[in-house]
Amino acid sequence: MADFFWFSDAQWSRIEPLLPTDTRGMPRVDDRRVLSGIVHALQSGGRWGDCPEHVYGPKKTLYNRFVRWAERGVWEGIFNALAGAEGVPDRLFIDSTCIKAHRTAGGAKGGPWPMVSARHGAVATPRSTLCATPKAAPMC
Repeated sequence: MADFFWFSDAQWSRIEPLLPTDTRGMPRVDDRRVLSGIVHALQSGGRWGDCPEHVYGPKKTLYNRFVRWAERGVWEGIFNALAGAEGVPDRLFIDSTCIKAHRTAGGAKGGPWPMVSARHGAVATPRSTLCATPKAAPMC
C-alpha cells in the first residue's frame, strides 16, 4: 500500500470518535477504508475512478459517503475538531488550484468583447477629412 493513502493508527484514533454512529439499515463499510479512499480521490483531483477498488472499495460507496457527510455537516465537524485540537499551527498551507476554462467561458464567442464607451466618441475631436464612402457619416 505504499502508493495509496492510508490513515495511520495515530491519525485514525483522532478521527474515529468524530464519525457519526447513528446509521440505519445495512452495516456500513469500514470507515477507515472509505475515508482513506476519499482522501486518495481528493488528492488525485476529485476523480473517484482513480481509487482502486481492491484497496478502498467501490467508487460509488466513496462518493456516496462523501456527499452524504457533506450534506450532514460531518466534514465541517471533523475539520473544526482537528484544526483546533492542538492550538495555533506552526504551518499553514494555501491551495492554489488552477482550472482550465473554455475560451467562451467568459462571454460570447471568442471571449468577452471590449466595452466601447459612447462618451469617448462624443468628446473626441472631429477629424478634418471627409470619409471616402458616401454611406458613411460625413466625418470619420
